[in-house]
Amino acid sequence: MTDVDMSESALDEFEALLSESFGNEVSIEGSVVKGTIISIEGDSALIDVGLKSEGRVALREFTSPGQEHGLKAGDLVEVYVERMEDRNGEAMLSREKARREEAWVILERAFEAQERVDGTIFGRVKGGFTVDLAGATAFLPGSQVDIRPVKDIAHLLGISQPFLILKMDRRRGNIVVSRRAVLEESRTEARSELVANLQEGQTLQGVVKNITDYGAFVDLGGVDGLLHVTDIAWRRINHPSEALTIGQSVDVQVIRFNAETQRISLGMKQLEDDPWSNVDTKYPIESRFSGRVTNITDYGAFVELEPGIEGLVHVSEMSWTKKNVHPGKIVSTSQEVEIVVLDVDASKRRISLGLKQCLPNPWDEFLKNHPVGSEIEGEIKNITEFGLFIGLAGEIDGMAHFSDLDWERPGEEAINDYSKGENVKAKVLDIDPEKERISLGIKQLTEDPFTTGAATIRKGIIVTTTVTKLLDTGIEVTVGDNMAGFIRKSELSRDRSEQRSDRFAVGEKVDAKVTQIDQKNRKVTLSIKAREIEEEKKAMAEYGSSDSGASLGDILGAALRQKEEDQNADN
Repeated sequence: MTDVDMSESALDEFEALLSESFGNEVSIEGSVVKGTIISIEGDSALIDVGLKSEGRVALREFTSPGQEHGLKAGDLVEVYVERMEDRNGEAMLSREKARREEAWVILERAFEAQERVDGTIFGRVKGGFTVDLAGATAFLPGSQVDIRPVKDIAHLLGISQPFLILKMDRRRGNIVVSRRAVLEESRTEARSELVANLQEGQTLQGVVKNITDYGAFVDLGGVDGLLHVTDIAWRRINHPSEALTIGQSVDVQVIRFNAETQRISLGMKQLEDDPWSNVDTKYPIESRFSGRVTNITDYGAFVELEPGIEGLVHVSEMSWTKKNVHPGKIVSTSQEVEIVVLDVDASKRRISLGLKQCLPNPWDEFLKNHPVGSEIEGEIKNITEFGLFIGLAGEIDGMAHFSDLDWERPGEEAINDYSKGENVKAKVLDIDPEKERISLGIKQLTEDPFTTGAATIRKGIIVTTTVTKLLDTGIEVTVGDNMAGFIRKSELSRDRSEQRSDRFAVGEKVDAKVTQIDQKNRKVTLSIKAREIEEEKKAMAEYGSSDSGASLGDILGAALRQKEEDQNADN
């Protein structure tokens, strides 16, 4: 027999002995079996699974960290057989792998049925997190943690919660799960139930999901509602972020609900008492209060009297003297001010306030200190086409109309005598505190020459005038102490051919009869024609008539000679 034949013979003999030793026993490597704990030795348990040798399993595989294992000799446990024998002749067993195998079987059933499974997030890995599914480790992508992105998941760690298996590969040992899918399913269920039972006036609890310039979207548990900025609080809120933050829990009331579009309008302030309900009694007219300026516009400023109650101080009610100034130059936002209630309209939710009414009225003060007829002195602040504005005490202005600048000259001419910044004296003609007007006059500081002159003349007398201007319609003259007079063209002579203005010269002395004195328009109307007729009548009466044989020429000649003699005698 050769060495080769001996080797083959020995090999066959070994196989026969091995077969005899194990008989028809089926290998249990790679499977989960039940075993009996023989003893607890140190930090491991000695377990008999029916093999030639026992195996050891670390006690930590039977329990969670920090917990007691509670095992004792004789207990039955399930373990995974990795190898029949190791180098020490002991069976290699694993409780952890047994649990994992058990878990995989359960998870595969749940995956096929698309059922939820419970798990615990216990760690973070690249791109997501690790989840313990009753012994099997699964991967939770970051995008599958929640419906909305979550920056911090500390509140989710170590808590048993449901997941949905998205993908399984037992050969590779890969499991991918989603918490978001579970939330979306729950959200859909909750949404259907919520919408079915939703009613206007209903109070719900929600979470602020998003904030915009015009309001905030609130998650009511599967359905979103809009909380408009005007319905957040009774007080003025310029931007929702002043009162809300994303993730904040809020109580809201359903204001409107459209079942067709499923649009939900929400309100927070409706859950509180309306501060306008008894505004009339809280803020009576003419009462004084203090408030805070909340907003400034071109037409005034809004003042908060209490949360939810604002009133408007119109620009016209802000200052007695500053009329064309922007409200922002009188008050500032957040400034505390004292105001007076001018008007209340609870139905329109409006309160009119006054700021200037808390200060002395300079127009009333001026009237008290400078009654009509008194004289004042001030600086010319402005010159306009209709008069002078003169600065007075209390930062107010009075106006001297151009017709009150000079007795004789037209206002358009007299106004050229004045310049801005010049100090002038004037007389107070009229004061109207309600309209905030003070009328002044400069010419009234002196006597009216017309009034003085009018006292010395009367209608029907003949006076000597001085020609000042020649017009197509007649001539202008002065009477007495510069009283203005006018002789119409038809009154320049009894003879129609002599009714011409050009036969007179400026500066020429002319006698005329006063036919009218117009006090209102300060003018005297005269007539040369009427004077001539009167003189003729006198001459006829004194020197005879044509019936007595005297000619008209003789009569008038005698009258003229007599007049000349009288004038010479006077001279």
